[in-house]
Amino acid sequence: MTPSISILGGTGSLGKGLAARLSRAGLNVAIGSRDSDRAIQAAAEVQSEGSVTGHSNADAAAAGDIVFLCVPYSSQAGTLKDVKDSLRDGTILVDATVPLATNIGGPPTRTLGVWQGSAAQQANSLVPKGVTVVAGLHTVSADLLGDLEHDLDEDTLLCSNDRDAIAKVSEILAVIPGLRCVDTGRLELARVTEQMTALMISINIRHKAKTGVRVTGLPSSDA
Repeated sequence: MTPSISILGGTGSLGKGLAARLSRAGLNVAIGSRDSDRAIQAAAEVQSEGSVTGHSNADAAAAGDIVFLCVPYSSQAGTLKDVKDSLRDGTILVDATVPLATNIGGPPTRTLGVWQGSAAQQANSLVPKGVTVVAGLHTVSADLLGDLEHDLDEDTLLCSNDRDAIAKVSEILAVIPGLRCVDTGRLELARVTEQMTALMISINIRHKAKTGVRVTGLPSSDA
């Protein structure tokens, strides 16, 4: 049975693009937003083969077996506190948050220090017991994800303390053509993968490009 999918912050570029790709692959998606009317509008704009519905963040969180968190770092803690009572035991939270300095008016090529070590580890400290955090999607361009005419050809690096959770998230993301998931290890490695966002932004600015990451040399069974 396919797990139910929810995207918190689904009206932003990353969340909306992810919803569009998953819907195109035939999956049903619940989009969440602080403003449920905006979520309903976004759902209507991206709906394709699968059903896409709009909700408040709390209602979307309650509906998902796998919940993607696609909000700016400045909104991460507040969003998780708002939906804490809606997250069920056994839920997988996929945290795509990056602590970019843009959240405090700094440049996008710089990141902020997080006391817990990374944004994903901060998320892990805020979710209820029984919710598993997986970090991922940090190096995937939100613009390209939302451009359904663009063929992806890249990897996304996933970190979690639960390998089964990584496998479940990988199975969902595998429906997006050209996007391969790579299990990179425990959640503590999110401090590295999150930093790669700033690196990718710098590369893109310097080369006027929209780039992705590809890990080479992996046996297919290890990806």
